[in-house]
Amino acid sequence: MPVHPFDEAMALTPAGAAQPDTFQGASSPAYWNMVGPFGGTTAATAVQAIMRHPQRLGEPISLTVNYPGAMAQGKFSVTARPVRTNRSTQHWMVELLQPDTAGAPSMVMTATAVTAVRRTTWSADELTMPTLDFSDATPRLMFSTSEWTRRYDMRAASGMIPQVWDDREATGENASQTQLWLRDDPPRPLDFASLAAMSDAFYPRVWLRRATRVPAGTVTITTYFHATGEQLGQVGSGYLLGQARAQTFSNGFFDQTAQLWSAAGRLLATSNQLVYYKS
Repeated sequence: MPVHPFDEAMALTPAGAAQPDTFQGASSPAYWNMVGPFGGTTAATAVQAIMRHPQRLGEPISLTVNYPGAMAQGKFSVTARPVRTNRSTQHWMVELLQPDTAGAPSMVMTATAVTAVRRTTWSADELTMPTLDFSDATPRLMFSTSEWTRRYDMRAASGMIPQVWDDREATGENASQTQLWLRDDPPRPLDFASLAAMSDAFYPRVWLRRATRVPAGTVTITTYFHATGEQLGQVGSGYLLGQARAQTFSNGFFDQTAQLWSAAGRLLATSNQLVYYKS
């Protein structure tokens, strides 16, 4: 059976006994963006390194990823180190390095994460899933300049990418909001790594608000995981409903909040990120 492109991108090899916290990997052309890999796969690599670590306690509940530099094509090393383990939570530091043009190690991603052993307690979603019908969604979104978009089946229910780039500013309460259905293509069972990647799958909010395709890139993103691995397994390879909007655009940076629900209405993940844009 062919290996899924996402699993190829997430393939990590232990660096050896001398570096027990470190894994080796390589950037994937299948998830290439305009000037580097899709940032969601970089975040997913941090999750993957933690999930592969033999000392891991529990499952991911939060992940913060910072992007200090652009990743290039080729090999990298990722180190996931547990810095504090308590009875039910574990705190992690993650670093991803790649050789620069002179061959010296260069930092391209730093992250912190928390894993935990969840307890069965009272639970309830305060934020409910929007009432949307999949059949009302637009045809699949595609971006000709971004290979990674071919790895996701995304269908907008609202806030689709502008059809005319005329610098016309959208106004109103939900001017920067997009709601869309998405899943891996080809379909793949959902797990924590793929959920982390999908949390960053929304195109820049400034494009929707300004109808101008300006350069933009994530500076930092925090994702909170609200489901267990067993609950993600119940989602399988079905579509998720994603919603994203900005809250402010200010002097070259905007923030973005996002939510991902299963088709059954379970809130799986929420995220917040800060995005650089040029205008």
